[in-house]
Amino acid sequence: MPTHSTARQSSALFLLSLCICGAATGCANSQAVSLAEGPRSYDAGDYRPALTKWTRKAELLSVDEMDNVLSVTSTYESWDFRWAYTERYARDYRFSESKKESFRRRSLEESKKYHQFYVALYAQEPKWADLEAEEPTWIVRLVDSSGTETDPIKMDKVRRPTARELTYYPYTNSFRTVYRLSFPREAESGTPTIADDAEWFALRFAGAQGQADVTWQIK
Repeated sequence: MPTHSTARQSSALFLLSLCICGAATGCANSQAVSLAEGPRSYDAGDYRPALTKWTRKAELLSVDEMDNVLSVTSTYESWDFRWAYTERYARDYRFSESKKESFRRRSLEESKKYHQFYVALYAQEPKWADLEAEEPTWIVRLVDSSGTETDPIKMDKVRRPTARELTYYPYTNSFRTVYRLSFPREAESGTPTIADDAEWFALRFAGAQGQADVTWQIK
């Protein structure tokens, strides 16, 4: 019969294997992305592949407590993603061509001002998922391979996700806290917050319980 210590070790290893499996699944969908702008030839059916292409997941597991401390899923709303999103949204809401082009233009202009992320997170305690708390459990920053770290300039909490969020970001659910995070594209010094020669960028969640990076590789 296994001892209590052996059972605990087995449970810890099982949880660790789940974490590794989850990370591996994320890696399967984490092909390197290009931040290049320019026209795209997308239609509404290209939205789901674009969502997969620009969505990443990270988990922080406490082996000592045998619990998932933090789970984050995020979509980077890049130029490329916004092009596909426009096509899907315009089809669903029956936009005319002129209205669709106006919607796309506004969205792409916004992407030139900010790096924006749709973020859904689950924390071990619901209150720990509050990024706007007076003493938050987690701080979040945009980081890149050059060592740049940037604080968000806006954190908009989606307090009651609508049918749009639930449909267009299907990892949204009632157990997760949802935010839209905006970071400046340039620091006060004028340097890009994601360097032109960066190999990757990430949303870094850090706190007393550890650190989790939601990472996009750049090709």
